[in-house]
Amino acid sequence: MTDPKPYIDEDGEVRELDGHFFANARRGRPPLPSSARKHRVTMMLDPDILARLKSEGRGWQTRANALLREALGL
Repeated sequence: MTDPKPYIDEDGEVRELDGHFFANARRGRPPLPSSARKHRVTMMLDPDILARLKSEGRGWQTRANALLREALGL
């Protein structure tokens, strides 16, 4: 069997989606390889540290991760 024709050409134009596309379509992003997945942990933080992280609003966990990466030189 030949490789299916790509749905996006060199110019970024999308061709008409056919039955093969919809038969194989999946919702969401493809899963990350296990080496790239984040791990859920539980840790105790001082109230002032947690308040400071949360003071900038949503995404405080991502900011905490970035601060840890910087502090550890990663």
